[in-house]
Amino acid sequence: MIERGKISAGQMAIMLYLAITPTAILTVPSISFQYARQDFWISPLWAGTAIATVFVALRLHRMYPGLNLLQVSERVLGRLSGKLIGFIILFMYLYLDALVIREYGDFVVGAFLRQTPLIVVSGCMVLVSALAVRGGVEIVARFGQLFLPAFLVFFLFIILPIIPDLNVTFMLPVMAEGIMPSISGSGILQVWYSEFITISFLLPFVADRRKAAKSCTFAILAVILTLVISNLTTLLLLGELTDKYNYPFLVVARYISVADFFAHLESLFMAIWVLGVFVKICVFYYVTVLGTAQWLNLPDYRTIVFPIGFMITFFSMWMAPGYQELIFAIETTVTYYQLTAFVVIPVILFCIASIRKQVSGVR
Repeated sequence: MIERGKISAGQMAIMLYLAITPTAILTVPSISFQYARQDFWISPLWAGTAIATVFVALRLHRMYPGLNLLQVSERVLGRLSGKLIGFIILFMYLYLDALVIREYGDFVVGAFLRQTPLIVVSGCMVLVSALAVRGGVEIVARFGQLFLPAFLVFFLFIILPIIPDLNVTFMLPVMAEGIMPSISGSGILQVWYSEFITISFLLPFVADRRKAAKSCTFAILAVILTLVISNLTTLLLLGELTDKYNYPFLVVARYISVADFFAHLESLFMAIWVLGVFVKICVFYYVTVLGTAQWLNLPDYRTIVFPIGFMITFFSMWMAPGYQELIFAIETTVTYYQLTAFVVIPVILFCIASIRKQVSGVR
């Protein structure tokens, strides 16, 4: 086993929460509002792919204890087909990590460090993440534990001061056209929810696996609650202007003014986002490195941490010429590719594995 670290089920839940929430808060509101309008705060409740991926990952791990999705695919489909499926999943994680790095770089450069080259901002984040990934899954999990309280405190510090200025009429009428607008608005969220399949790569290192299902359920509920609160706050403050901004929740943070002393606290939002996105990058980076080492049958994953980091950095630069093109890609091609790799393929694997188990059981 090339990784001997151990984490708790609670640490796994924290890693999942921070791997999904920060980028969803940043990107989803303006996209989801275009489809759901004033009902877009309801959209996070439709978490179909989150439930499906967690169910599939837990059941596959019960069938094949100690194996992740890549290893299960080889066991179920055979070496050649399993390697092909593993390559698709690994490439999707590599691509997504580069995508998150690009989102991070565009956000920091566009909103704060306008004179800093994008490659510098992205490269520094990849370098720091590489050092954490080389430390193993325990180090990444401890970073999540360390950053979660700060993430929650900063998040609440943005929400609470503006409550008196929120306009409830912006959310009315609720479901005037039924539930379909909110379901349509949740379409883009299914991409983020599909990332719960990452638990398949973390479960083999969970010490208290009997608590894994409960921890995953808690993580799903925490993500949904956070997104509902952030979407609702954005709607009640900005109303119809929500989709006019690239980063609506950043506008919410800039609106803060407490006793004419605390004002323009967008730095809090940056702190929230950087802390959370660092954990997300590390988790995806770790899965990519670990999975690649297993796919290539390497004795140690640490030897390829920096080469893959180099690939992630330059993938992020080549991905799109600008932020608008990046968002368009997320709304279109990335959605279909990611749902295929993280939902369709695992579900098919689970169905084949279940049939094989039943057939072998009958025999």
